[in-house]
Amino acid sequence: MSADLVFLVFGAGLLLAVVLPDLLSRWAVSAPMVLVGAGMLIGLAPLPAGMPLDPIENRAVVEHVTEVTVIVALMGVGLALDRPLLVRGRDRAAAWRAWSPTWRLLGVAMPLTVAGVALLGWWAGLAPAAALLLGAALAPTDPVLASDVQVTGPRTGEGEDDERGESDEVRFSLTSEAGLNDGLAFPLVYAAIMLGTEGSVASWGISWLAWELVGKVAVGVLLGVAVGAGLARLAFRSRSAALRVADRGEPLLVIAALVTAYGVAEVAGGYGFLAVFVCALTVRSLERHHQYHRSMHEVVERLERLFTLVVLLVLGAALTRGVLGALDWPGVAVGSALILLVRPAAAWLALAVRPPRPEVSGGLTRGERGAVAFFGVRGVGSLYYLAYALGEMELAQEAWLWSTVAFTVTASVLVHGITSTPVMARLQTARRAERVSS
Repeated sequence: MSADLVFLVFGAGLLLAVVLPDLLSRWAVSAPMVLVGAGMLIGLAPLPAGMPLDPIENRAVVEHVTEVTVIVALMGVGLALDRPLLVRGRDRAAAWRAWSPTWRLLGVAMPLTVAGVALLGWWAGLAPAAALLLGAALAPTDPVLASDVQVTGPRTGEGEDDERGESDEVRFSLTSEAGLNDGLAFPLVYAAIMLGTEGSVASWGISWLAWELVGKVAVGVLLGVAVGAGLARLAFRSRSAALRVADRGEPLLVIAALVTAYGVAEVAGGYGFLAVFVCALTVRSLERHHQYHRSMHEVVERLERLFTLVVLLVLGAALTRGVLGALDWPGVAVGSALILLVRPAAAWLALAVRPPRPEVSGGLTRGERGAVAFFGVRGVGSLYYLAYALGEMELAQEAWLWSTVAFTVTASVLVHGITSTPVMARLQTARRAERVSS
């Protein structure tokens, strides 16, 4: 396969990324499923030497490509959410209650999922550090591959159709969870790294709790708010017409926002992923009804499709080029249990205990709770966390971890891709029927 043919393959893949979302919208097939399948076919062809398909040999490449993909996706989901979080006055309690599913999924479901996967990893024969890393990498839901079950974009007018927007509590819950759960994933990834490099928890537990769990989260949130507020005021309310880029409709400010927020937070030692998402929420909150939000979201959405295309094609090619070489039945059991048992059970428990009433914002019906619990999509973020951690420490089970995570991501793409269209359509039909009856 010549280098020129690579351009042809990439061009064909990009065409698929452009047309597949609308083409497959009525079928129980998702765009990620098709792209992974196309990548598998590419992997069966004779490829040029030096293609970065082995994640162990090309760990740094995997880390940086998946990192950028997640950053772009987080900015997109942050801009898509229009539900206020920080509200002054009497509405503050109602605003926080509207985010109730998010807090439950973050504070209860995710720690339970980490613990469940880590225990399964220990059962499969992993060392404690490797088991904790597996749980931390696989527990967070993915903002990249879950577009079929997430809020599709910002609403900037009262008369817009919102059937796939924030009036859909399932989509809001899954979108907000995917945007924020990196703030809990990274501290646990660092805990795994410290356990693998420094040994006993007694030697690093207090510093981890103070800085990795609390300090870095606070830094990420504060800097995300600061960057978002500063750029939003510049774009929407600057006294200089030349600086009010929202009036000109120049959407590339969103790229400056995500790069600046991530860079500032990382330089300051905070969590850049969290800063990017909070930055997007802040920009969105300053001027909710301006069409500029939609323009920025469209730019981010196109960038996300491009990077997702690359990741999924390479993942698919790697599947047929040996990345599953160390996969055994315990690895299959761990990945399958996460998708079909651990995540659904943990999320159901989190959402079912004293839930808000279904008729209020943040309330879910029984069927909606089941959908939110089930659709915990695993994806690009898991690949990033694993690549990052393995760059910080050496583990004897590295090949097994890559095989198990690659299998789990692929299985999630398949299972959730097949079920998302019929399940979401059924929930939408139920909501329409409820509106008519009321």
